[in-house]
Formats: sequence, C-alpha cells, structure tokens
Amino acid sequence: MTVAACRRFADETDYPLHLGVTEAGIPGRGIVKSAVGIGALLLAGIGDTIRVSLTADPVQEVVAGIRILEACGLRSAEPEIVSCPTCGRTEINLIGLAERVEALISSIKASGKKIKLKKIAVMGCVVNGPGEARDADLGIAGAGKGRAAVFENAGIIGTYSQEEAFEILKKKILARTNC
Repeated sequence: MTVAACRRFADETDYPLHLGVTEAGIPGRGIVKSAVGIGALLLAGIGDTIRVSLTADPVQEVVAGIRILEACGLRSAEPEIVSCPTCGRTEINLIGLAERVEALISSIKASGKKIKLKKIAVMGCVVNGPGEARDADLGIAGAGKGRAAVFENAGIIGTYSQEEAFEILKKKILARTNC
C-alpha cells in the first residue's frame, strides 16, 4: 500500500516525498519490509527523505536506513563488505570471520577514521573467493583444513591459520585508515 500510494503521489506532483514503512515491526521482519518498500521507491527515483521505523533501539533504524541507501547506490559504503553464503566447500568459520570484519569496520568508522578501501571480501573458499571477489581491495577466503588465504587485488598473499589471517587482514585495513 505504501509503495502504491507513493508512486501515485509522485506521478501527480513534484513535492518532496518522505518515505517510510511505519508498522514494519521488529528488526528481523522490519528491516526486510523497509528495504523492499523504501528501496523499490528509491530505485524508481521516488523519494527525498527516508525513515526506517523498527520496534527496536533507534540506532538500529539509522543503521538500516544507511544500509538501504548503500544498497540502492545512493550512499557509498566505503568500504563495502561482501561475503558469500556457506556451502559444502566452506572449511572456516565464515560467519564468525564476517562478523569480526563487520565489527572491525564499524569500530574504525565509529572512531571517526576513514577507510581508504572500496571493497573487502570474506569468502568461504579459494575456489570461488578470490575469483568472485576479484574486484575487492582486500579479502580473506577459506583455504581448507581450517586455514584461510588473505588476498589483495585478486592476488593471494599467503595462507594462514584463521586467526593469523584475520590479524593480517586487520593490519592491512588499519594501514589504510586516516583521521
């Protein structure tokens, strides 16, 4: 209903339009409803301001709104963090590594520093990892037997334990930050 109403309004006037899905719900469902509704309109060039409303801490609303804008290409993620789904080839703690990278990036940004990277990849295996994420500035990919490869600009730097690989990735990310 919201999408249809906003499309009709946009067809009939050029007044600024505020987008939101007020009754979206708790984060699990609310973020999806908001992303679909707000995102569909933004991708159609409709909307001037947005508000993500969740039954949650308002900080989660802001984060969801920023991520919707990033997904629609209206705000740069800098860096964008990509990760693959788990599959039979995944031999590392992919979910844990992806969460650690997300937390690292969030903490760096929260400290006011800018990260000079466009894309960081966390991939489950070296079969698809560096190839699918070849446009990533930095990445980490499962390399078998609980080890992980660190890659930079599609070239593998080396293979390490998961913890060593994360620490190398972290150092490389921190080396590309500034105040």
